[in-house]
Amino acid sequence: MSKFQFKQFAVEQDRCAMKIGTDGVLLGAWTPISNNPFSILDIGAGTGIIALMLAQRSNAEQIDALEIDEDAYEQATDNFENSLWSDRLFCYHAGLDEFVEEPEYEYDVIVSNPPFYTEDYKTDNEQRDIARFADAMPFEELIEAADLLLSENGIFSVIIPYKEEENFLALAVAYELYPLKITRVKGTPTTEIKRSLLAFTRKETTNFAVDELIIETARHVYTPEYIALTKDFYLKM
Repeated sequence: MSKFQFKQFAVEQDRCAMKIGTDGVLLGAWTPISNNPFSILDIGAGTGIIALMLAQRSNAEQIDALEIDEDAYEQATDNFENSLWSDRLFCYHAGLDEFVEEPEYEYDVIVSNPPFYTEDYKTDNEQRDIARFADAMPFEELIEAADLLLSENGIFSVIIPYKEEENFLALAVAYELYPLKITRVKGTPTTEIKRSLLAFTRKETTNFAVDELIIETARHVYTPEYIALTKDFYLKM
């Protein structure tokens, strides 16, 4: 399916290696925007889905996205231009290393659904490999960029494999980015935790929220929590 229709926008994805998946939708819906952001940055935009969701959820006037792959960049740009919020959305065709060399802005919210397949295998599809493999954007490079680009009261949010959570938290703290909220995601009540949604700020706090989100109790039987999180976006929620 090349076109994915949400309640307030549509996303074309035929030119993107990484199609719309639960991870991106979770991050777009979950990312805290309690600081009422003026500016948002989505690192590794893909289709642009997360930036579009944050445009729908927030009043941010400047929503920038960054995408290194040319096809995905062009697709994200088209998706932005065809949305209700085209005047607030902009995609840069650049790698993170280029983007941070001469940062022009600080951002109140930074989000990333980073590539994180650290296993040793590669496929024959280089474009998909770049989208999927951590060597395209190591966690430390991402955290360092967030530290550089995040405003004083900013929030930095990611979705990563649960098995990487401890490592990611330790790296973030080394850059003085501290957990604000952690949500661990399970597919069903009986499966193991698969993903971690992590949000960070520059303020150290000991009483940050930690909770768990279960997506479904049976095939296509979604939990009330998952419905509450995604109902503003999915047509059938």
